[in-house]
Amino acid sequence: MDHTDMGINTSGGACGTCGGLTYVISRQGDRAQARICDCSVRCSVCEGRGHMLVEREETFSKKVGARKYEVLVPCACTLRTRRVARYNEVGLPGVVAHASFENYRSAKPEQDRARSVAMHFAHQFDKKGPNTGFILSGPVGTGKTHLLAATLAHLVLEVGMVARYVEISLLYATIRRGFQEGKSGGEIIGPLSEVEVLAIDELGKGRGSPFEMETLDELIARRYNANRTTLFATNYSLEPERKNARPTNGYHSTEDTKSALKGNELLNERVGERIYSRLCEMCTFVELPKDTPDRRRTRQEMESRTSQPTVAGRSNR
Repeated sequence: MDHTDMGINTSGGACGTCGGLTYVISRQGDRAQARICDCSVRCSVCEGRGHMLVEREETFSKKVGARKYEVLVPCACTLRTRRVARYNEVGLPGVVAHASFENYRSAKPEQDRARSVAMHFAHQFDKKGPNTGFILSGPVGTGKTHLLAATLAHLVLEVGMVARYVEISLLYATIRRGFQEGKSGGEIIGPLSEVEVLAIDELGKGRGSPFEMETLDELIARRYNANRTTLFATNYSLEPERKNARPTNGYHSTEDTKSALKGNELLNERVGERIYSRLCEMCTFVELPKDTPDRRRTRQEMESRTSQPTVAGRSNR
């Protein structure tokens, strides 16, 4: 088992592995996978039968009055098994198998807001709907996918929803491969259009080809028209107006200019006004500042400093 094997949180409970959740999530290859914890493999309630008799009382007629009867219902362990199976169909990357709201680390107040928005959405989700989704915008390495993963894990394992995760450029690649196998794009988009909750990561990524724009437009349009809940994460800004990124003085190379313009590119320029307008209605917008630190780079820099060898008996500072 991978060393990242752990429960979504460790809020308490007799079991030190799952923290009382009865399931654990681990990284299995390139996917996050859940399983029933060893402490709950054999249910003490139904003794492994998967169902139980429950006594109920109901009045069928005024003359007869209230009558008690027993009915066979699924045990909680059966529901848990179904939810674990559903989680394993979500498609979350293995790198975020550990992701929870509790272990999300923020360096900016805006990151605290992002966590609050995602956590409130997950914990206050109305199964009867409708529910307004959210879109997280910010630089790479700022925990956007982490929050998507924590949200989907809670919805599937604790609330019992059906959800899917897709990284948009990989979705485009999957559809292209499907064409070679004789499949239509609709065969792949169809299930994503109908799933109860869909998380789309890296929104705006790609070459912006007609194929990509048509695919994205169809997917979002179908979910918008059906009033289904959709979550997004993007590296592109949600700001309403472009800021002047072009160098104003001194010498700047062509590459410098391209990088500056790309860093200020807006999401509505990447996806078009039609899609962006629908996002405004479908989601709560949360934007992280451009100077939000990249947690992966910060961790690597810290590890590099602590692993540097000492020279002539003196430590590096």
